[in-house]
Amino acid sequence: MNTAAKLGAYTLGLAVVFGGALGAGTLVGPVVGPAVGPAVGPAEDHAAMTKPAESAGHGEHTTEQPKDDTPGGLQVSEKGYTLTPLTAALKPGEPADFRFTVTGPDGRPVTDYQVQHDKKLHFIVVSRDLGSFQHLHPEETGGGVWSIRLTLPAAGTYRAFADFAPTGADALTLGTDLLVAGDFEPRALPKESHTSEVDGYTVTLDGDLAPGRSSKLTLKVSKDGEPVTDLQPYLGAYGHLVALRAGDLAYLHVHPDGEPGDGTTKPGPEIVFYAEAPSAGDYRLFLDFQHEGKVRTADFTLRGDQAADPAPTPSATPTGHGDHSH
Repeated sequence: MNTAAKLGAYTLGLAVVFGGALGAGTLVGPVVGPAVGPAVGPAEDHAAMTKPAESAGHGEHTTEQPKDDTPGGLQVSEKGYTLTPLTAALKPGEPADFRFTVTGPDGRPVTDYQVQHDKKLHFIVVSRDLGSFQHLHPEETGGGVWSIRLTLPAAGTYRAFADFAPTGADALTLGTDLLVAGDFEPRALPKESHTSEVDGYTVTLDGDLAPGRSSKLTLKVSKDGEPVTDLQPYLGAYGHLVALRAGDLAYLHVHPDGEPGDGTTKPGPEIVFYAEAPSAGDYRLFLDFQHEGKVRTADFTLRGDQAADPAPTPSATPTGHGDHSH
């Protein structure tokens, strides 16, 4: 089969995947934004129609704004902010200076960001089959332009997420697709697993995802059969967890419990998170942790259909560490 035929077959396969994702997405809000490439303006279709309510005793009507439950990362534009790639040509296995901007409600590139977990912006790049994962930190090059040395390992479609908080605004996660041309075949999602092996480390996950509620996830790190009790802080925490829904790659909010130096959080072997799964389905989880001066990533596959008890409220943490996924 030639390259064009394979790309056509894969695109048809993506259409089937996205069709199933849209079915799951109706539980949390419609999926908006194009499958490939940035949108040209803010996405508005996710907002439900407002419903007038009669105010007590006056007979007047007020407008109640419904809560937007659309998961992060499904939209290239949200609340007037738009993620715009400036680099188009990407080749498999070849490093490229990938550049992008985030424009604000005024149409100009955003240049003022809040620092979250030691960085102004976190950049996550995953393959659409969730087999490849990168957690990167671009540099500002001036004028609201970000740049990162990016290598995408193979041909296929990737999803890039910009996780940030403009100064004076709420934190956002915007997503856009990146296409790497060439012969490729999507890989099947790894089987469900609560154990991950990476560079001689074993990471076990205790807990399950329960749709529509916060779930406690405890990850325990060991090496050569011994618990690791001297994890090193990485970006202001002992671990960072990214969770993505298979199919549409909805980006979940994952909240760490505690932080280094708070007097109660220990440097291992356990790292505790609280994850909010918007719907039933398969999810991929990626844990970044640092030990002996090197950051490693453990990965897991979970089913978000467990009937778990409600998770307790995570402990209070200073501003910037307990309110966003990164």
